[in-house]
Amino acid sequence: MAGEAQPDCLFCKIAAGEIPATVVRETDTTLAFRDINPQAPTHVLVIPRVHYPNAAELAAGDPGAAADVLREAGEVAAREKVDGSGYRIVFNTGSGAGQTVFHAHAHVLGGRDLQRLV
Repeated sequence: MAGEAQPDCLFCKIAAGEIPATVVRETDTTLAFRDINPQAPTHVLVIPRVHYPNAAELAAGDPGAAADVLREAGEVAAREKVDGSGYRIVFNTGSGAGQTVFHAHAHVLGGRDLQRLV
């Protein structure tokens, strides 16, 4: 059920501390950790602690948690010192867009020229 931790969800397990991750920041509502397959020098995932399968369902079901994810993405960019040079926040929604873990999450990418990426 949306909003509740899912026993088979990788990111729910990371948020619960059952699976280790390299945590960058955490709040009561979010967790930010390094991507295990980085696509840029800075590649951090920001997840809500509540489970929603994608960004659209998170925004509809818990707008406050969606705002928290975006706010934390900005905090991660500042902490990683990419806020001045520029960074990208990406939400992949659906397998056709490259989403592989069906728990809403934002990718914070920076640290190199990202102009050629769509």
